Amino acid sequence: GLVLGAYSGEKDGGASLLTSAGDAFDRLVSGRLRELLALSGPPLKKGKTRIFHGLHQDFSSVVVVGLGKKNAGVNDQENWNEDKENVRAAVAVGCRQIQDLEIPRVEVDPCGDAQAAAEGAVLGLHEYNELKQKKKTIVTPQLHGSAEDEAWQRGVLYAEGQNLARYLMEAPANFITPTKFAECIEQKLQSFSSTVKVHKRPESWIATQEMGAFLSVAKGSAEPPVFLEIHYSGATNTNDSPLVFVGKGVTFDSGGISLKPSSGMDAMRADMGGAATVCSAIVTAAALKLPLNIVGLAPLCENMPSGKANKPGDVVRAKNGKTIQVDNTDAEGRLLLADALCYAHNFNARAIVNAATLTGAMDVALGSAATGVFTNSAWLWTHLYEASILTGDRVWRMPLFEHYTKQVTDCALADLSNIGKYSRAGGACTAAAFLKEFVRAPHWAHLDIAGVMANKDEVPYLRKGMAGRPTRTLVELAARLARDA
Repeated sequence: GLVLGAYSGEKDGGASLLTSAGDAFDRLVSGRLRELLALSGPPLKKGKTRIFHGLHQDFSSVVVVGLGKKNAGVNDQENWNEDKENVRAAVAVGCRQIQDLEIPRVEVDPCGDAQAAAEGAVLGLHEYNELKQKKKTIVTPQLHGSAEDEAWQRGVLYAEGQNLARYLMEAPANFITPTKFAECIEQKLQSFSSTVKVHKRPESWIATQEMGAFLSVAKGSAEPPVFLEIHYSGATNTNDSPLVFVGKGVTFDSGGISLKPSSGMDAMRADMGGAATVCSAIVTAAALKLPLNIVGLAPLCENMPSGKANKPGDVVRAKNGKTIQVDNTDAEGRLLLADALCYAHNFNARAIVNAATLTGAMDVALGSAATGVFTNSAWLWTHLYEASILTGDRVWRMPLFEHYTKQVTDCALADLSNIGKYSRAGGACTAAAFLKEFVRAPHWAHLDIAGVMANKDEVPYLRKGMAGRPTRTLVELAARLARDA
């Protein structure tokens, strides 16, 4: 199969303009492509497709996809690069049509941005069907022509990184336990052993580190916790300050004694989305050979109701000595992150970035449009924001006011409560304020990814299911910091 792009005409209703690859193909078939496009209906709208068969002996089917206006550039209202988003969406829909025809190979027009085209193809074709007997045809996308091969390969790696996060998040919780999650990431990093070291820290190590908040969540489950620690040394100087990624790794979240409603609880297999995205970003950074150092930290456990589980009102002690009253056992992610963030300060970090499916309140605030970012650093915010414009996986800055800190520090029995005292109000903000109590670093950002955890139909180049967002934005952030070094 072959996927070719076409831009909207200069005038409304004007004929579609083929890309340079489309032009070359049209010449190859003596103008038949243009002729058929004109005959087959009105000019192609953005994201729409036309499919033609038997045009050329090398390609049984040719899909022409609408790319919208040429050189649309950055849309300040939408906070993304529209050209790139249009290419991703168009290529994804074209590749899926080839897949529906059960054609195992597709060549893709770079459409003026080979990286975006590769991302659209690889993200658009991904589907979790590991456990089904009946599977869709596996389609291998490749670049049509060879001029932009390097950018294409980079796009493939970015998309494969996000697909790894999607795979980990989508897999059932009995398949991805804390132990299996750590083993899966270790296996993905095996081929980079010269630059990567992986430590799977057991419960005994977690106890010696006095991570009482993390252990209090883990003790409710029969599955042993794991503290996954990854060191990627890509910088010429291995002593350069690293970028530290921290990810919440609750491989199943029942809510504990504060049990969640059963409707939709199965989606809580993806409550380790923070760990999945940061670990996948490190796998991608290693594959790209980015010249910087990264440390990845993922506290992994389940949150289950049992005779050993945290009870509402229990008080636990975090690694930095602060006591926490656990008023709601379903606000467990912040307990894991509290200890992991304390530990992150051991590495003289250039910046600490944590990601977590932390609060339903984040989903209420922004839905699936963007990841909420709480940060104490204008420098780090700028890098994240500019990275997200390129990836189309957007971020939006949220407040870290003292106003919210008071709501978690006003606590009857301990230094902090794990929920704000006005529990319904500003839940994502009080959760961020709680985390801030465990951060001393001047450049820290907390990404609440609960709203972007899954995709129904909002992102056109992702199928329905767990989204693996914002993996590409984290990779792009690392790439920017590597260039800035």
